[in-house]
Amino acid sequence: TIKRLGREVSVVGLGTWQLGADWGSVEPDDARATLEAAVDGGVTFFDTADVYGDGRSEEFCGELHRRHPQLFIATKMGRRVEQLAENYNRQNFLEWNDRSRANLGVGELELVQLHCPPDPVFEDDAVFEALDEMVSDGRIRAYGVSVETCAQAMAAIARPHVASVQIILNCFRLKPLEEVLPAAREAGVGIIARVPLASGLLSGRYDENTQFG
Repeated sequence: TIKRLGREVSVVGLGTWQLGADWGSVEPDDARATLEAAVDGGVTFFDTADVYGDGRSEEFCGELHRRHPQLFIATKMGRRVEQLAENYNRQNFLEWNDRSRANLGVGELELVQLHCPPDPVFEDDAVFEALDEMVSDGRIRAYGVSVETCAQAMAAIARPHVASVQIILNCFRLKPLEEVLPAAREAGVGIIARVPLASGLLSGRYDENTQFG
């Protein structure tokens, strides 16, 4: 059980970026079959985002959740606008949250992660106060941050109500093992491994803006 999340989920989860069909055609039947195969294999944790296929992935995950209400669906927000710190504000959060709840067909989201925000966001108390307000209002049950760097991960973990940190962790990116994972374990923060099989790296999908520090 993840302390700050208050839930137990499968160690292996399924990222559903591919269901948005941003990089190629994915037929609805194939998307649904992929999700059901994961459930059959014991996966209870699914990760999506509001920008994956402009909500298409969230909609498939919402369908899955209605078929299997016990599953844990995490989504992300923040990439619908230009990546400026001032765009991470309460009003945008509420709009994005309304859209994700509609796509997923739920009144309260289990986990919402800020989607790789710029550095200044981690030091902005107003950002986390707005997220705390959304928890209090029953819009989200918990929140986390998807990060690009270990420094960002440590800044997120230092925030007392951050429940999860999503970070690139694979055989080519082992730096998080040194400091991030021990800090997360001590704080009771869940770690979501991005690109665990390093397929994105091997296929050259990272560009010059990707940070590996």
